Amino acid sequence: MLQSELTFVLSPDVTLLLSALLDRLERREDGPLSISEGRPVRPFKIMLSELGLPGYYSQVDPEPRQVMNEQLQALENAGLLRLFWLAGEKGNLLEAAALVSGNETPLYRLIGRIPTTNLRIRLENHLLGDRFRFGESDWRYRAVHHILSQLKAKKSPAPFSLKDQVFNEDLLTSLVALSQLGEETPFRVFSVRTFNDSKRFEDLKSAFIRLARLGQPEWKHIPDAEVLCELNLVANPTYLLFAGSWTLVDADGQELSLGEFNPSVGVSAVQAAHVKRVRVHADRVVCVENLTTFHILADRLARDPELHRTALMCLAGNPSPACRCLLSCLSHSLPDDIPLYVWADLDYGGFNILSQLRRQVNPRFLPYQMDSEVLERFAQFAHPLTLSDRRNLKRQLNRPELEDVHLVIAYLLKRELKLEQEAITVL
Repeated sequence: MLQSELTFVLSPDVTLLLSALLDRLERREDGPLSISEGRPVRPFKIMLSELGLPGYYSQVDPEPRQVMNEQLQALENAGLLRLFWLAGEKGNLLEAAALVSGNETPLYRLIGRIPTTNLRIRLENHLLGDRFRFGESDWRYRAVHHILSQLKAKKSPAPFSLKDQVFNEDLLTSLVALSQLGEETPFRVFSVRTFNDSKRFEDLKSAFIRLARLGQPEWKHIPDAEVLCELNLVANPTYLLFAGSWTLVDADGQELSLGEFNPSVGVSAVQAAHVKRVRVHADRVVCVENLTTFHILADRLARDPELHRTALMCLAGNPSPACRCLLSCLSHSLPDDIPLYVWADLDYGGFNILSQLRRQVNPRFLPYQMDSEVLERFAQFAHPLTLSDRRNLKRQLNRPELEDVHLVIAYLLKRELKLEQEAITVL
């Protein structure tokens, strides 16, 4: 039966019933419109009482029930539905309705709905058409490949949408546009360049982050803002903070001396990303995780002559690409007798920063104030480990680059405590 053969417009209640029947069909294991190994889809029915149709059961106005009965009977006569009437109420009061196996396609057309199978094929073709833009080692390729696997297994393709083609196209467009980012870029600037709309990326951001984590598993445990920062996307331009005697040299040989700024100074991440050489006039370099601690130490550094030969840098959480670029320049030119420290929280996040810097910058980074003695000295300020903390710390015991701090991590697990950097007040 075709929609053009109908002499009536489906009532809202009939549309609701048909939608519910098709919803249930598409949730079945064997999928919409499918026949598994030659066996027809098993019949099922929906009780009208499940749908909440006050008009159908109204004792005041019989018209909604009469209209629905007439339309459903027409669909039954066309071989599209089976109707089940309450005992003694045939033609008056329905108990349930069921699809006729194999005759679902006309019902999709009647309510203007595309079968989920077709939606999956449409999305699959779209993804396959854009996957070639990414190399196999690119996280974007891995993310798209994961979604294709989900579609093949008839699972959710989230964060892509089966129904919203525009959303899917814009999400893929934003993935492709990442290739053009050579430096830190604010969200709105990226959005204007990509969509000629300063707010469009905001609508895509959560889906974009979810894809990034699918393609790069190590980003699963860092905040959303840091995931985007890894991709050179930020809410607003950021700055790297320094204290002490630093000298930055760019590709043109221009020097920026930071030692005269007291107590600290900020350098834009865009500028820092172009640094080619870094020098420090210090006896040690300490990279500090948290902003509050950095400012306290920078103030002390300016007032205490004994600390004058210390160079500080603020990581502000997981080090950004620009931060890692600058530290890489420093670490490869820093004399071996000048230690390069990382001072972070005594928790999973802190040791993750140490791991990241050793893997992505230089293995010479050393932990500072990150041992069991410090934990015990400031235990009154410590906090209990959560289930997530314990799980993540145990995973770090398998990281070879953290072998020298495995005993400390095991001690945190034994004591079931973690310590934030701000609790420690002395350098």
